[in-house]
This record gives sequence, C-alpha cells and structure tokens, in this order.
Amino acid sequence: MNRPLHDDGIEAAPNPLQHAFLRWQCRVRQLAMRNNAGRPDAAITPSVRLEGEHEKLGHIITVLSKAPAYSKTSELLHMARKTNDPAEQREQALRYFSAVYYQKSREFCDILTATFPPNSPGAAALRAGERCTLTFEAYAQRYDLLCKVLPLGRRNPLYEATWWHNKLFNPSLHPETEILGFVPDWSASSADPMP
Repeated sequence: MNRPLHDDGIEAAPNPLQHAFLRWQCRVRQLAMRNNAGRPDAAITPSVRLEGEHEKLGHIITVLSKAPAYSKTSELLHMARKTNDPAEQREQALRYFSAVYYQKSREFCDILTATFPPNSPGAAALRAGERCTLTFEAYAQRYDLLCKVLPLGRRNPLYEATWWHNKLFNPSLHPETEILGFVPDWSASSADPMP
C-alpha cells in the first residue's frame, strides 16, 4: 500500500511528495492531539472537490491510519472497550495519540479515510464521482491530492482502524456509519511550497 515492491522484491523508494505529506500529517496530527485536545483543524479537514467540478462539496475530517504491518487497531479497540465512560476513553486516546503514535511517518498508509453518516448525500456523490481532489491548507503549507474514492467494507483493515479511532472520540458513532478511503495519485498531486 505505502511502498510498492520492485519486481525483485526490494522496497521501492517512496514518492517524495508522498513522503513529505505523510511527515507533515504526522506532525500536524500530533500537534492537534497535544495542543488542541484532539480537535481537528484545517490541516486534518481538507476541502473536497469532485473531479471536473469547480465547486467544493465541503470539508471532511480525515483519519491517517498505520499501514497493516504496523497496525494499532487492537490497542484502539481495547481502549474503547476498557471503559464505558466517554470522558475516560477520550483522555486515554489523547494520551496515546499525543505520545509516540505519530512519531514514525513511514509506518503510515497513504490512503486517508473519512466517516459519513448513513445515507449521506456527500458520500453518495463521492462514490458516484469516483475521483476527487482533497485540498489541505494550513501552517503555510498546501497539498492538493487527486484521489480515487474507495468504499471500504467492514473487514477492511482501514475501515476497522478508522472505526475504532473515531469511536474513541465519538462514543455515539452510528453503527451504520460509512467509511470511504481516498487513494492519492501522487504523480497528479501537488504541494505549495514543494517539499
């Protein structure tokens, strides 16, 4: 997912834009956890525009998950089930995500995810459009990522990681929540300033 293998089985070098974006996302997400009580800011909530459209659909809150080889989903599930007290769950999550979770950007999958309520018109438009641009703009940095929209099934590791991540911050997350993945086309994406 993150780093494809060459035919000889050796890990390919990551795209420089991909590498810079993941490093930036890890940094801004850790800052949000440490300084903003986990509340997402502009660096985490990109604007969304369908391919070929000029008007934005709005903003979504994205989740950046560990690649399957580095998955921490079982730890997130354990925190969510450890207590029924939402304040305690949130406090545990903030401590966990503020510490070392975001320290190694190479451990993260470049497929971003987002949750949508059941029967969301926005999710339906994204599924129908199949491609969109996510624009992240914060801290004097901008990334425009051209992405393929990927509906995720409940057994998908990114679905599970996103579900349990969000459940820690929103205990009333609807059981029929839809989760979409956004797969960047790094060759068609851009940054300003360039990394």
